[in-house]
Amino acid sequence: MPAKTPGKRTARMTALPTNTKRRAAIEKRQRAATLITGGTGFLGSHLVRQLIEDGAKDVRVMATSIPDWLVDLGVEPFEGSITNPEDTKRACEGIRDIYHLAGKVSRDRKDARDMYDIHVEGTRLLCDAAKAAGVKTIVLASTSGTLAVTNDGELVPDETYPVPLEIIARWPYYASKSYQEMAALERFSGKGLRLVIMNPSLLLGPGDDRLSSTKVILDFMARKIGAIPTGGVSFVDARDAAKAFQVAMKKGRHGERYLLGAANWTFTKFFGRLERLTKVSGPRFALPSKLAITGAQLVDSFFKQWDMASPVEPGAIEMAQYFWYLNCSKAARELNFRPRDPGETLQETVSYVRENFLGGNAFGK
Repeated sequence: MPAKTPGKRTARMTALPTNTKRRAAIEKRQRAATLITGGTGFLGSHLVRQLIEDGAKDVRVMATSIPDWLVDLGVEPFEGSITNPEDTKRACEGIRDIYHLAGKVSRDRKDARDMYDIHVEGTRLLCDAAKAAGVKTIVLASTSGTLAVTNDGELVPDETYPVPLEIIARWPYYASKSYQEMAALERFSGKGLRLVIMNPSLLLGPGDDRLSSTKVILDFMARKIGAIPTGGVSFVDARDAAKAFQVAMKKGRHGERYLLGAANWTFTKFFGRLERLTKVSGPRFALPSKLAITGAQLVDSFFKQWDMASPVEPGAIEMAQYFWYLNCSKAARELNFRPRDPGETLQETVSYVRENFLGGNAFGK
């Protein structure tokens, strides 16, 4: 059973449980210098904690709901939506720098409109509000999937690789993130303004309480993956990505993209490492890509006809037939990006998933 996540409270009603914390939040509103949108997500929570641990004092975190742990850190919680013009305007008041991490991750095509609204329209609103408020720098969280995806495992794209629109157009998430980058570059430019785009690959590591990125680990440990995809994956520790975002705020160049990854592995190698770590037997055979996609679509359609949750995700299976490899030498050179050993990241991801979603004694512990 999943572990219980901390209860969420609204900022206006109970997010500040004592008068002291409430007064502190009001005082911070007058002097906050850094805004983080999406600061309660997987990457955002690591970034917020790192900033506080590194001594940052004037941090405002914008989220649609405010968890207790965020209040306890001593930051200024700001409850609001990135798609609401008044919320974005107030969130940017008094701000100098912005980490823009707010987003929605989904492979479901029915979420396409929501993702476009959040990633594209929300980013436009934020950039306009930021310019009006005198913000100097925005570090934008995108994804490596807007650049680094091919159908050839011999290719390892860097930031100069042509945007593979014919591939990413297949999935609303990656299409909306590509349009988000374009919108940000268009809206936040001019003298004295700096926009830095960060493109991390699949985020792994501990702390993903929403399973936004680490669901593949849970599915493997729960024996829900029946065959080995023919493609390959790149991944990076969310903690290392968060550190790179901090460096990008100081050193990143305007209008530049930075790919972040720690390993480029075939799914055969990826599942083999997971098998050794979890003691769970992985899939033993691979299906031709077209057969795997067709089969997944057929199963999914049957379950939808029966008004039941499908055990497969055709979108995820189709994506896994491609190669999501990347070259992060630019980030290494300009941002001193040095990710930890990928084996360490996998080990800690497995431990986190086991403890929080499968029970501490499950699957070989």
